[in-house]
Amino acid sequence: MIPSESFPIAITKMSGAGNDFIVIDHRSRFIPELYQPQFAQLVCRRRFSAGADGLILIEESDAEDFSWRFYNRDGSMAEMCGNGARCAARFAWRHQIAGRTMTFSTLAGTIRAELIGEQEHVRIGMTELTEYRDSILIDVDGTQRELVFINTGVPHAVLFVDSDQAPIEQWGRLIRYHEEFEPAGTNVNFVKILDDNELLVRTYERGVEAETMACGTGVVASAVVAARQGLCESPVEVTTTGGEQLTVQFTLAGDAVAEMSLQGPARIIYEGRLSAEALL
Repeated sequence: MIPSESFPIAITKMSGAGNDFIVIDHRSRFIPELYQPQFAQLVCRRRFSAGADGLILIEESDAEDFSWRFYNRDGSMAEMCGNGARCAARFAWRHQIAGRTMTFSTLAGTIRAELIGEQEHVRIGMTELTEYRDSILIDVDGTQRELVFINTGVPHAVLFVDSDQAPIEQWGRLIRYHEEFEPAGTNVNFVKILDDNELLVRTYERGVEAETMACGTGVVASAVVAARQGLCESPVEVTTTGGEQLTVQFTLAGDAVAEMSLQGPARIIYEGRLSAEALL
């Protein structure tokens, strides 16, 4: 449990394109590691606590400006989160933990980040892609559908659709838990081509177990897959469920993808103090 003298806990509620997070300066490490998954579950409850898609704990790093621990709403730890990474970067700059350009360590590797122009916009460099698999045929609700799998720090399945009215919750859950992606499961992105170099992406997120307003690593996965299939070119403008736009840039030489970045808003919603009652 958390020592009583640690309350109230200073928190910052942030939003990356509608993907919302509770961010805590945890350099003093007052939340015991074994309790952190449960803490994430409790604090991320909507209506009963602060409510969010995830929890970000900012911690010290010997090699980088800082490190983080990122927990999904269900208490599972994630290797990477694109929208969360932008929020972490702005938080670190605001709290003088890092400058306007910085690096920080995640389970997926080192992330480079830079505040762009207006303070609420952040560009992050993405980690190297892994596990690219084309033409995965899966029975989805009685119909064979072709997916592409890619890991952009966390696993993603990409499915191109003609309509923005696909049953995201139903199909997303089926694909997320499909045996093809065991044991870790996968996030699921539903991608509609809007125009030249413009996509609409809706994501069913593993760990949240629902559609979220945006998923940064999913946006990158979708843009890269679309480009490799000749459907767009960098830079790609991606509209998310929440109506925000994210920009994905990369270089593509044959099948090789490099110099990937994700740019978009990282807004401060409020700063507050969490009482012990928020964990009841």
